[in-house]
Amino acid sequence: MITKPNHVPEHLALLATSALDPFLTEELLRGEEVHGGIDLAKVVEELLEDDARWSVEPIRSLVEDAMYEFREDRTGADAWLAPRLHATLRLTRREAADKRLWNHIGLAVAPDYVAWRHLSEPTAKSPGRRIAAERFRGPADRQCFSRLWWAAELFRNGPDYEPVVAACGNQDLIHTVLRMDLIDHRPTAQALVRLLQNGLVAKGREVAGLSAAINAAGATLIYDVLAPDEPKDPARLRDWIAEARSAPPVGRRSLPDGPDEDPVPEKSVVALTDYFAELFETTPIRGRKIAD
Repeated sequence: MITKPNHVPEHLALLATSALDPFLTEELLRGEEVHGGIDLAKVVEELLEDDARWSVEPIRSLVEDAMYEFREDRTGADAWLAPRLHATLRLTRREAADKRLWNHIGLAVAPDYVAWRHLSEPTAKSPGRRIAAERFRGPADRQCFSRLWWAAELFRNGPDYEPVVAACGNQDLIHTVLRMDLIDHRPTAQALVRLLQNGLVAKGREVAGLSAAINAAGATLIYDVLAPDEPKDPARLRDWIAEARSAPPVGRRSLPDGPDEDPVPEKSVVALTDYFAELFETTPIRGRKIAD
């Protein structure tokens, strides 16, 4: 397994995909050898703001702790790391939409974590172990770190990250649901977590079937009417971001707190949970018989 680069930058930067691609060598994608870091540092775009959020050390510390703590359960690291990454790297959604930032984290800051988490296991058809390139510079729902940050952003309930832990504990859910436009509706996200927690939806086929049904129903049913949400106060997010300079490191044993935003109205979560449960009962799932 590869180790971290000899040169790890002190601050985050922006790394264009065109500049990144030459460093995605076969040796790296096979998890055998990582770049040294010096040459990569020459092609990044520095973030000009003097902002505590751009410090690399807290991110390096998190991923190293995750690799140690979950050395016997790599997928289990997702549910632990997602809320802590989100609370450490306090971004606006506009900042988080810039793929160049995630490119830099994936390749310059923590390529060893990407390899540790996403190096495939050998199979009869593919005996060679390999890391998919999209884990370094892929879309938001596939790149190693952006998928965790966005999962935390979309599934947190105001400042509460507990729903994020539940969501990220189910790989089928985050793989499927992060592609859905409707997941940006907070009651929808919380209702999906409730269905996980009550055991109604658990397996990949069930998650995929329900997700397809929710998308299809959303074409004719406006979820905002059935389950209205309270408008967010952008000042609370700005305050939370501004506190990054003085915020202590996130706890390893207890969950951090997210932005001090109002939680999703409980009445709306209950309404959608009940509606999705009824929808699920009539959703065709391969291998499941629907009662008459």
